[in-house]
Amino acid sequence: MDYLTRNISQNLKRIRSARAISLDAVAEQTGVSKSMLYQIERGDANPTISVLGKIASGLRIELNELIMTPPEQSCLVRTADVYPIKDVPGDHTVRTCFPFEDNRKIEIYRIDIEPGGRYVSGSHGRGTKEYLAVLEGVATIDTGTEIQEVAADELFRFKSEHTHIYSNSGSVTAKILCFFVV
Repeated sequence: MDYLTRNISQNLKRIRSARAISLDAVAEQTGVSKSMLYQIERGDANPTISVLGKIASGLRIELNELIMTPPEQSCLVRTADVYPIKDVPGDHTVRTCFPFEDNRKIEIYRIDIEPGGRYVSGSHGRGTKEYLAVLEGVATIDTGTEIQEVAADELFRFKSEHTHIYSNSGSVTAKILCFFVV
């Protein structure tokens, strides 16, 4: 489930719960079927903008209240459930686990690089630093000014203002968590 689908799911459940109204009542107010609302709350549906508009109008809320990052103290993300933003079979997969948002100055990605694979990343902007932790395997990072090999249970930090390259010359998939801090 991508982060926008998760946001909509959690926000709809939260709003409905806060108002103590049933799915039947929301369906009646919005003109969206109960089964569709149920699928949206479970994160199994990717509603169209038209459906979101009906929900917002029927609940008398702004559309932004459905798509914004839910106010939460904690959030569990299963990387296997996050839809890849880049997926080159046999080479690499990139998933956004926690996107950059106005109220947060950090972004977290999961990058898996297959043996012999390589991922080229562009600049993340002036002043951005990248922190990465290799969870499994070994990754080689070419920052543009240095090349650093990072093994499992090791961490590496660098300025990510320029194009940089992740590669895997090992025999197992390199699994990397990347944290971007502005």
